[in-house]
Amino acid sequence: MPTPRRARNFGGDAAHQRLMMANLAASLFAAEAIVTTEAKAKALRPVAEKLITKAKKAQDGPLRVHRIRQIQGYLGDREMTHKLVNDVAPRYEARNGGYTRVLKLGPRQGDNARMARIELV
Repeated sequence: MPTPRRARNFGGDAAHQRLMMANLAASLFAAEAIVTTEAKAKALRPVAEKLITKAKKAQDGPLRVHRIRQIQGYLGDREMTHKLVNDVAPRYEARNGGYTRVLKLGPRQGDNARMARIELV
C-alpha cells in the first residue's frame, strides 16, 4: 500500500500548488464566485477561509500591518489584498467561519470532470 497523502495533489511541486491556490483565492475575492473543478473548490475553501479570518483580525490592533503583509505575501496582489481587507472582511465581522459555499454543478462537457461553483456567502 502506498503512503496516504495528507493533502490533495494537483500536479506540479508544492510551490506550483501554493501559487495555484493563491491565484484561485485572488479570483474568488475579485469576482466573489468562481466555477472550477470540485476538487479544486474543496481544496480552496480552507485557504480562503483562513485568509478572510486573517483579514478580519487585520481590522484593528497592533498587528494590523503585519497581518496585511502576510495576506499580501500569500496572494501576491496588492489590489486583491486591499479589497479583501477593506471590502470583504468587514462583511463577516459577526460571523465565525463559514464564509464560503461550494455548489456542485454538472460534469464538464469536454472531459466529464465534476464542476463546482465556490462563492462567498
